[in-house]
Amino acid sequence: MKKLNELYDCNYDIDIKGIKINSKEIEPGDLFVCTKGATVDRHDFIEDAIKRGASALVVSKDVDVDVPVIKVNNTNEELGNLCRKFYDYPDKKMKMIGITGTDGKTSVATITQTLIGKDLCGYIGTNGYSCAAFNKDTNNTTPDADKLYGYFREFIDNGCKYTAMESSSEAIFNGRIKEIDYDITAITNITSEHLNTHGTLENYIACKKQLFKQLKENGKCILNKDDAHYEEVKEACQGEVLTYGKDKNNTLWIKHFVVSPNNTIVTFVYQNETFTFTSPLLGDFNVYNLACAMLICLALGFDMKYLINNVKNINVSGRLDMIDLGQDFYVMVDYAHTPNGITNLLNFVHTLKINRSIVVIGQAGERDPYKREVVGEVISNNASYAIFTYEDPRSENPKNIIDMMIKRIKDKDNYEIIIDRSEAIKHAIDIAKKDDMVLILGKGNETYEKLKDKTIYFNDIEEAQKYIVERLEREKELVS
Repeated sequence: MKKLNELYDCNYDIDIKGIKINSKEIEPGDLFVCTKGATVDRHDFIEDAIKRGASALVVSKDVDVDVPVIKVNNTNEELGNLCRKFYDYPDKKMKMIGITGTDGKTSVATITQTLIGKDLCGYIGTNGYSCAAFNKDTNNTTPDADKLYGYFREFIDNGCKYTAMESSSEAIFNGRIKEIDYDITAITNITSEHLNTHGTLENYIACKKQLFKQLKENGKCILNKDDAHYEEVKEACQGEVLTYGKDKNNTLWIKHFVVSPNNTIVTFVYQNETFTFTSPLLGDFNVYNLACAMLICLALGFDMKYLINNVKNINVSGRLDMIDLGQDFYVMVDYAHTPNGITNLLNFVHTLKINRSIVVIGQAGERDPYKREVVGEVISNNASYAIFTYEDPRSENPKNIIDMMIKRIKDKDNYEIIIDRSEAIKHAIDIAKKDDMVLILGKGNETYEKLKDKTIYFNDIEEAQKYIVERLEREKELVS
């Protein structure tokens, strides 16, 4: 808690208990900051905020109200620094790790936290925010500043010395993290994504590069040298550049790995020393994710043997989550939703001893429409059978989204449409035969679906478990 006159040069000696930009979240004593979004101006919600107990406002327009008002030129630009000051600049009291890329951000951030230790490192990203003391949900991969700096404060209060956070291109584009000076910035890869926001691939890459310009003077950039856009990203790096990849000239050399259905045996070379160990992560893409996370930790001064000892603890929720309730077929839930991520996953799955691959997938509404038909084509070309369904349609008609997904495959017969996601998952499990692999993609372990007028509780893993149990019970009744 702070006084308003501690935050601003003013005469208002009133308590500020929190900072909010959503009027629906206001509690008595909060400061309401009227930021502007692409489709909303929060000045329009001042009356609601005051009714809920806002004790003061930060605005960029003249307003006539009965609570203290601080007027600034730009509330969006004001928010980050205001929140940093309110929470006593928590980002300056930890080692800050920013991880960007099209695919793998969640995995790398989670692996980094695990390798360092949850008692020392907080995580912020798709799977919420967490440390050893708690695991809570978030609304965005990279939250707005009013929440973000509060999370940092919670980490410090629970003894964390590091924060590993996913830094999405939309967060960078919208300035949510522009005040942070990073100790480490890392990138996984770049493929075409979020063109609804950025317009072109070049703009998308430029946005990603911005993260590397926020590095501290003695900071370090962790780059994937095998990525097609390595040289472009390297140009933006202001600190020391460390690389990982399959060439021996990398800082961390991925010398060899053998992927099996249960684990991966990995050989890395670092500072001319060879390390061979077993990782619970599956797929060659996860070897890269592990290499990226390890190099982050090594750059922070951790010992390789310490890191390898923690590899066994890695568990990335919503990534390659296998569900085994005794059925004679396989069920996997994964967050993969980009063409590159889906291709990598299906390539890995088909190295296993399976019969057919049955994929349940949709594409999010109000998000990049350009990739929908590409995803549909990737699924049709690489999966045995596909069931197209909805996935967070928001204000869009889910049937229209699906029609875009099947645009390039209308002449094929290896797919069907079931708009309701729960029914799609049920059908996939019902038609699975012995040794088939059912893949439920796009949502991972997320616990919601964003529909036109509401957000409902929904979890792919729980839905799959429910329908597997139902099928097993039916089969048991038939036998008896």
